[in-house]
Amino acid sequence: MDEFVTVVNHPLVQHKLTIMREKQTSTAEFRQLLREISLLLAYEVTRGLELTTKRIETPICEMDAPTLEGKKLALISILRAGNGLLDGILELIPAARVGFVGMYRDPETLQPVQYYCKVPPLLDERMVIVVDPMLATGNSSAAAVRLLKEQGAKNILFLCLLAAPEGIAHMRAEHPDVPIVTASIDEKLNDHGYIVPGLGDAGDRMFGTK
Repeated sequence: MDEFVTVVNHPLVQHKLTIMREKQTSTAEFRQLLREISLLLAYEVTRGLELTTKRIETPICEMDAPTLEGKKLALISILRAGNGLLDGILELIPAARVGFVGMYRDPETLQPVQYYCKVPPLLDERMVIVVDPMLATGNSSAAAVRLLKEQGAKNILFLCLLAAPEGIAHMRAEHPDVPIVTASIDEKLNDHGYIVPGLGDAGDRMFGTK
């Protein structure tokens, strides 16, 4: 789309996403696929991490070897569906700090309601990756990012599985400094605020609650 949005077109990502979209895919398989996709998306998300060098000794000789620089990054899950992406990324980056923002969408107004927030310290010194499978209206995502900025976060990136054009536009208007990484930009939102063609409610499909 542009530099604001990165679509990860890796064949494995797209193949796994197709299986997740199918309505007959089981809860267990959906959950496993989300974990696998999150690992693949994490490679793209962490491409911009800064490196420095440190002196190490291999079995052959000493060398200046690359290593991550600065504070460990922070992963912020927008509850509850964000935990599916979070679990996979933590397999790749187990030392990351983790936080949670609880948001739910009012079914009448489609506006976000916050019910929980617990984030790591020193967000201003960390790269912050916000994870939520669906960027639909963008209301909850924008509210969560605004909350993190209030907590001091400056370097924020938003990671999702699917995005609707309406959600992207809302995030761009609210937070033009927060890039989005996604596996797909879908067609639109329906009258109930769901992504079309989408994959249904990610939280319900992940936890088997519907």
